[in-house]
Amino acid sequence: MHIYRSHNCAQLRKSDVGSTVRLSGWIHRKRDHGNLLFVDLRDHYGLTQIVTDVDSEAFKVLEKMRAESVVTITGDVVARAAETVNANLPTGEIEVRARDVSVQSAAQELPMPVFGDAEYPEDIRLRYRFLDLRRERLHNNIVLRSQVISSIRQRMIGQGFTEFQTPILTASSPEGARDYLVPSRVHPGKFYALPQAPQMFKQLLMVAGFDRYFQIAPCFRDEDARADRSPGEFYQLDFEMSFVTQDDVFNAIEPVLHGVFEEFANGRRVSAAPFPRIPYREAMLKYGSDKPDLRNPLIITDVTQHFTKSGFGLFERIVEGGGVVRAIPAPNTADKSRKFFDDMNDWARSEGHAGLGYVTRKGGEFGGPIAKNHGEEGMAAIYDALGLGPDDGLFFAAGKEGQAAKLAGAARTRVAEQLGLIDPNCFEFCWIVDFPMFEYDEDAKKVDFSHNPFSMPQGELEALETKDPLDILAYQYDIVCNGVELSSGAIRNHRPEIMYKAFEIAGYSKEDVDTNFAGMINAFKYGAPPHGGSAPGIDRIVMLLADEPNIREVIVFPMNQKAEDLMMGAPGPVTAKQLRELNIRVVEQPKS
Repeated sequence: MHIYRSHNCAQLRKSDVGSTVRLSGWIHRKRDHGNLLFVDLRDHYGLTQIVTDVDSEAFKVLEKMRAESVVTITGDVVARAAETVNANLPTGEIEVRARDVSVQSAAQELPMPVFGDAEYPEDIRLRYRFLDLRRERLHNNIVLRSQVISSIRQRMIGQGFTEFQTPILTASSPEGARDYLVPSRVHPGKFYALPQAPQMFKQLLMVAGFDRYFQIAPCFRDEDARADRSPGEFYQLDFEMSFVTQDDVFNAIEPVLHGVFEEFANGRRVSAAPFPRIPYREAMLKYGSDKPDLRNPLIITDVTQHFTKSGFGLFERIVEGGGVVRAIPAPNTADKSRKFFDDMNDWARSEGHAGLGYVTRKGGEFGGPIAKNHGEEGMAAIYDALGLGPDDGLFFAAGKEGQAAKLAGAARTRVAEQLGLIDPNCFEFCWIVDFPMFEYDEDAKKVDFSHNPFSMPQGELEALETKDPLDILAYQYDIVCNGVELSSGAIRNHRPEIMYKAFEIAGYSKEDVDTNFAGMINAFKYGAPPHGGSAPGIDRIVMLLADEPNIREVIVFPMNQKAEDLMMGAPGPVTAKQLRELNIRVVEQPKS
């Protein structure tokens, strides 16, 4: 028999009764029934119940062991009595009567228990992540992550993609988020950067003629944490294709995403391919967001024209000043009290907005100050235009277009959540397409790129030379699932003359492009194929499949919100010798 185990802790069944077996694992839980001691032994695979009586040598050893001690147990498989069978465990029909126990590692008193579902402060969970990872939910999340990545890899290869690895040490880029810099020992005063994404390298692979590339790529960005973004590093399914249109990209990746989600949906519905394609401006109007949650049935409508001449002076003045009014339905709210509507208004103010207007309607009767001032006939016209019923309420977001869209989008989500309208048992995908190529930067008082500067403008060079930059659309797209942006992508600008012109519009000279993007612009001068791709986030995919609200729950060893690794003590100081080798001096920050 093997020195540590003949079976794992999820393997034994009723057919093994009478066998002598050896199991190794962690003491998950102990239950002392006087003359009998029951121990749940846990390993990566599952649980097996161990039993020993007071006269056994095994009893004396196990009785002293703390939870999470690692032991090897040799014993006999016996059937449980019918009334003690645990139908929730694969091993629930048997138990192992211990004859011999070897202690592999005794555990100290735990800073946080592994057994149970109690919540613990984040700093404790991250400092003792190795304990946190033993807990069933988190352990399963990490296994799921591995399975998802394996499935993605197989599906990408099945779609004709080849996996390549791009550099981790590269050059700093002036575009995008803040870089993580790595000092060079052999080139004093110069720095590498960790890649924010393999963007330029994957495009260079297309120039090199590899046609269809992918990798599960680590990316590094020095940016703040949020629920769906981990500070420091993240992983993405990075891919690129040559001689493709936007439709070709969609047709290649949709079966991969749909297949992976369907494989791990666990009974939840996955929207069928092809996924809906929603122009950016339509998304901002109807959903108030460029990452809409299509599980939410509510649609925002522009009702500005109804308030050009209105008895409700506030909205009339906003419209006269160039603002807009957006309406968000609240269906079947006749049974809601005035407090429901007032609470929504208070919520809007707590989010930094001026407020959220509303109209109530019960049995066809309008209520609230807006209805009173706008008039019965005016309100009826709005309700008819929106197709609303006699018991539907209505919220209004008014202001400058960007502000109104933002408030309307947030209100759409909150109303749906409050009314229980979002189906938690489905995954709804969509593409957001036709992003503006440029936007006006109010702070810098100039036109700048709105999305990805390396995207191909729709209309190519002719559009750049003849159209108002703010009217030019790009072949840029986002893939969104349940309101979470999984990735951005684009058909790339592979022609130097178009790239120079696009950067010129954004205020960059030819010399700026040649200096900052030398590797890519030089390569394009030697024959570059039309190409495009995207990079869905692995962490976000797993977060959705695991139904976790925070991305840290699907990352093995995440950092905290301050980008600190509490377990390993990073970032931390280094020795003076290391700094001298790198020709670096640390400047002490003044104490506040």
